[in-house]
Amino acid sequence: MSKYHSFNSEKNIKYKLPNEITLFWNKGLFDSFIGIDKVNIHYAQFIQEQVECPTIVIVPGRCESYLKYQELSFDLYQQGYNIFIIDHRGQGLSGRMLLNVNKGYVTKFQDYVDDLRYFIENIVTPKSSEKPYLLAHSMGGTIATRFMQDSPNAIKAAVISSPMLGFYSGLLPKSIAKILVAIKLKFNNIISNTPWYFLGQKDYSPVNFTDNKLTHSIPRYQYFVDLYKKNKIIQLGGVTTHWLAQSIAAQKELFSKIVQLKTPILLLQASGDTVVCQQAQDDFCQQLHTLQPQSCPNGVPSNIDNAFHELFFETDDLRNKAITQSLAWFEQHT
Repeated sequence: MSKYHSFNSEKNIKYKLPNEITLFWNKGLFDSFIGIDKVNIHYAQFIQEQVECPTIVIVPGRCESYLKYQELSFDLYQQGYNIFIIDHRGQGLSGRMLLNVNKGYVTKFQDYVDDLRYFIENIVTPKSSEKPYLLAHSMGGTIATRFMQDSPNAIKAAVISSPMLGFYSGLLPKSIAKILVAIKLKFNNIISNTPWYFLGQKDYSPVNFTDNKLTHSIPRYQYFVDLYKKNKIIQLGGVTTHWLAQSIAAQKELFSKIVQLKTPILLLQASGDTVVCQQAQDDFCQQLHTLQPQSCPNGVPSNIDNAFHELFFETDDLRNKAITQSLAWFEQHT
């Protein structure tokens, strides 16, 4: 830890971000571009005053907005990086595609990937002195990995945190779960032109901290609950069956095209993750390391013990490990 500027701590949050982070955030540039099917895609950027600093592109997970990444952006900026963050279509401040804006939906999963490609090629790269790094979380990990398969020379190195390479289906066998999704989608398409929520999914409703499976950090959890309460425009509910089907297809495509990955990738795995499938992460690392030994050292994910899904919003000890490993990975690939 001594080689890095100290990271922000939970005690500094106290249910609101400290003034130093707020001042940093207010100096950012917030803009948008027109993505696939004319959907407005919002983004944030923070450029160092010094010339020729390395760049990190943050690719958030499902439900997230770049507004949630103020603390992490500040910490990474303090280490000397330019920061760019994209808000995916259908969430955050970006355009929604359905009348019910609470529904998690995307027409094609590839639309996320194409948006990210445009963002990196037309907004990030022209403002960067060298190829950027990628730091992607959960669904963002799937999007980022698919992007790196389509554009194998665009990124210097990547960290994918708790990537959505497979879904955690609990006691239900994965094969049965996928059949259930397919049947529900077919029935939906026959009955209605409006995408339905998948079983058990509903409009946005905050979860009590004691029931959450995202983080052990009370102040960080409370911060983003308050953030979503204050900024209703970024609220998002559960997923539609169509979104699930598109995501399952994207995961399958990702594994079928794993040979196309040339970018050095580090996979951070949360040992207590029940949001995405850890076995899929293990399989990915084993296969990728065999093909590209510079990725997934020793052929396994870098496991962070006792952590829940959102490593960069965890308690200080767990979060600091995730940030430190990410920075060390980027520094190995200068």
